[in-house]
Amino acid sequence: MTFLQQEPISDLPAADPDQDPIRQFDQWFSFAKESAIYLPEAMTLATSTEDGSPSARIVLLKDVSQKGFVFFTNYESRKGHELEANPKAALVIHWAILERQVRIEGQVEKISSKESDAYFQSRPRGSRIGAWASRQSRQLTDRTQLEQRVLDYQQLYAEKDIALPPYWGGFRVVPERIEFWQGRESRLHERLVYTKSPSGQWSTHLLFP
Repeated sequence: MTFLQQEPISDLPAADPDQDPIRQFDQWFSFAKESAIYLPEAMTLATSTEDGSPSARIVLLKDVSQKGFVFFTNYESRKGHELEANPKAALVIHWAILERQVRIEGQVEKISSKESDAYFQSRPRGSRIGAWASRQSRQLTDRTQLEQRVLDYQQLYAEKDIALPPYWGGFRVVPERIEFWQGRESRLHERLVYTKSPSGQWSTHLLFP
């Protein structure tokens, strides 16, 4: 997709304080995709160890529903181990050209292996081989070690379907707090927060910029 060079949008309508933040997110996400932004699904995932040491990286949003926000990874990666020890995470999606940002915080859970396999089988063959070949986040001697592992798995699966690795799949961030940020002139930005109560009901409030 070709990125369209344009001036940042500075006069978008205010976020509608609807009681359903997922619907609000869908509207913003659809607009971002229609704006020819490169990888509008890119988001920062922040995790932490059991003792609170943080780390962050970019992952891709692959599904969003009332259940939450889904991304895929190697469960034995650094983020996988951190989420196993401390199943809480924060996501940030920033569409700079639109002057919009969404922040999501909540508990994290693994999706079912059936759901993970359905997505895995939709990936290009090279990406499926790569999921087997990469020992994600572990030390690599040199590039040839990875290249040899790719060749090994290409040979292994040369004449058969590529199975879902047992250590690979999806995580779902189940949101407890979602903030929509809309840039405005003079840095007088709009911030609308949705917070989920223990009963599952959403409430909204505004924040100073």
